[in-house]
Amino acid sequence: MPHALVRASLSDARAVGEAVAGVDAIVHLAARAGIPDSVNDPLGTFEVNVAQTLRLLDAGRLAGVRRFVFASSNAAAGDHEPPADETDLPHPLSPYGASKLAGEAYCQAYAATFGVAACALRFSNAYGPFSLHKNSVVAAWLRAAIGGEPVTVHGDGDQTRDFVYTGDLAAAVCAALDAPEDVVAGELFQVGTGRETTINELAGAIGRAVGRPLDITHAPARAGDVRRNVSRVDKAAERLGYRAIVPLDDGLARTARWFESALADPAMAALRPHAASGSE
Repeated sequence: MPHALVRASLSDARAVGEAVAGVDAIVHLAARAGIPDSVNDPLGTFEVNVAQTLRLLDAGRLAGVRRFVFASSNAAAGDHEPPADETDLPHPLSPYGASKLAGEAYCQAYAATFGVAACALRFSNAYGPFSLHKNSVVAAWLRAAIGGEPVTVHGDGDQTRDFVYTGDLAAAVCAALDAPEDVVAGELFQVGTGRETTINELAGAIGRAVGRPLDITHAPARAGDVRRNVSRVDKAAERLGYRAIVPLDDGLARTARWFESALADPAMAALRPHAASGSE
């Protein structure tokens, strides 16, 4: 029978057990996201991103769930000469990256030990509609730009990221759910665009999306941030048939239109956080 929407914390073992009973697959997107938060509270990040991930994996195992898709991050790989590759030796620079790396390891362990077709998708920097509550750099800068406020660039702005539209990420998740179990079990896939964008270039692109240049202030570089980050997505393309198809300017234009509509709605605008600098 179809499951109803269940609103509950992953710390609620009973709710988790009831939610996974009788399902075919689990897509685990919940996390304490963001490098600065993990630097400020590494133990809290561990509890949410590692302990709760393990409990969800085990709840799925006990319920007989065959497939588990874990949303990881390039922060797990850490500082490498780009592009990031699944074979890179992990070198996380932040507690957030370390927590995501641990989640990847548990997916591999549950595939090998218990036969769960668990895999990890290392998301690049996600952006898109329905992210008004987020403090990612695109969400924070769009809120600020639409509100006529300045945005903050940490460091010189020449650091790079791989910005991937949420619609493309959803396609990658569906591909991981649809692929044969032996293709995904215990596997890691980089999921991004394969295109490197500087933070300064992002500022220009967001300015185009909102129709006016951003008012930019500068601040020191932050602890835990990598200098360059872009994904090699060949493995996901070959095994899952995944390729990102939404260009950055198009995705930002769609996202900006959604943000403008959401911020005009008082009920939605009340959900936004206050930070305008963003977490890359």
